[in-house]
Amino acid sequence: MLDVIEKLLILQDRDRHLLRTQAELASIGPQRERATSRASTSQQALDAAKLKAKQIESDKKKLELDVQAQAERIAKYSQQQLQTKKNEEYRALAHEIETCKADIQKLEDQILELMEQADVAARTVADANKLAATAKKDVDAEVAELGKREESFKVKLAELQSNRKDLAAAVEEGALARYERLLKSKGENVVVGIEHSACGGCHMRLPQQVMVACRADSNIICCPHCGRILYFTRDMELAAAD
Repeated sequence: MLDVIEKLLILQDRDRHLLRTQAELASIGPQRERATSRASTSQQALDAAKLKAKQIESDKKKLELDVQAQAERIAKYSQQQLQTKKNEEYRALAHEIETCKADIQKLEDQILELMEQADVAARTVADANKLAATAKKDVDAEVAELGKREESFKVKLAELQSNRKDLAAAVEEGALARYERLLKSKGENVVVGIEHSACGGCHMRLPQQVMVACRADSNIICCPHCGRILYFTRDMELAAAD
């Protein structure tokens, strides 16, 4: 195997670890956002449940004030009944009193309905509170773990980057330039072997002369289909697969 190929394979191995570590590091942010989003969703559900319970309580208090107002009207009309000496006025006041009593009955029915809704809302708030607390606990633990992983990946990345320049500097300039271009377009598989007469990168069948040139091990040979740098070792199978 050409010395330059060996050096490129070493560099490629380093770059593969670099790319994968960078990808792992880049994934931490979205994972953290998804985790905090779950906690936020649970908290929003709790806030909505509390708001509904508060609205029910507010509506109930308003109805209770309406009942109180009707009761005061009854007291007023009753007092006026005691003072009037006219039958017509007395009957009119009696009618007003009955109307107020009917209104009170309707209001009290509505209050009972709201009390039932308040019980349901209270249970909903309690359940939502438990879910939110559990979600926060789980998310806090997950975020903490992600933070540890993030720091670990940063350390690993720094270690991988520490002597990458030295590995690259050891490669002949022209070969390195070609490798760097391919790295940007092809990703981590730049220097690939030959298996069953095909390129290990694009898996296209290679011309016989390309394989012969690659076995000769005298120059850098590239795949005519994808441009990747080819290499061959004795443990690889040249014959095409059946």
